Amino acid sequence: MFITREVLEMHQYIMLGNFTDEGLRKLEKFPNRDRAARNLIERAGGGLQIYFTMGEYDFVAIINMPDEMSMLRLLYRMGKIGDVRTKILKAWSESEFDDIINHL
Repeated sequence: MFITREVLEMHQYIMLGNFTDEGLRKLEKFPNRDRAARNLIERAGGGLQIYFTMGEYDFVAIINMPDEMSMLRLLYRMGKIGDVRTKILKAWSESEFDDIINHL
């Protein structure tokens, strides 16, 4: 994914996720859940890149959303579906961080 001006103007989040026991039992259905989440994100004007990982987390996702309310709605909708437990990190790009530091 190329970083464009539109992406930089969005709120960026890193999602760390694990499948629950129930989620592991239904693992073959995860591609449908992934598509449903991607659909929700895209309808809200955002974007998603997901990576499946080995180690402490089963997957890591980079999510771009137009605002924090859209992200919160997404998290509640995903939580209602179940099957995964997530941790969300708000992320800032290097240039955004530089701007924060320059205004201290």
